[in-house]
Amino acid sequence: PYFVNINQDLFLEASLHSSDPLLELFLLTCVASPTRHDSVTGVHTIVKDGCVRDPTYAAFSSPRRNTLRFKFNAFQSLRSNSVAYLQCELVVCRAFDYSSRCYQGCVRRSKREASS
Repeated sequence: PYFVNINQDLFLEASLHSSDPLLELFLLTCVASPTRHDSVTGVHTIVKDGCVRDPTYAAFSSPRRNTLRFKFNAFQSLRSNSVAYLQCELVVCRAFDYSSRCYQGCVRRSKREASS
């Protein structure tokens, strides 16, 4: 466990350990949830489908493609619970592959019309 105070910024770094320098990381989804095994009920969404949902989120540059750095404020995810589990989904892409998920960035899914 990592202990933080309310309203404290959490700085995170994820690194891909590979000898291939042409791989890069993309943060697809990241949520703070009150339980370890449920990433749906009572979650605070930080990033979803590559789109930032938490106004306190900020990405930071890294000297390497295979390292992802970001921060968010603990207040948003801890406001109603004393414990939060951070669950993030990352995508690994080939650098300079402009058709990859990493280069698509934020993808807002449109809602389908319900038929009668």
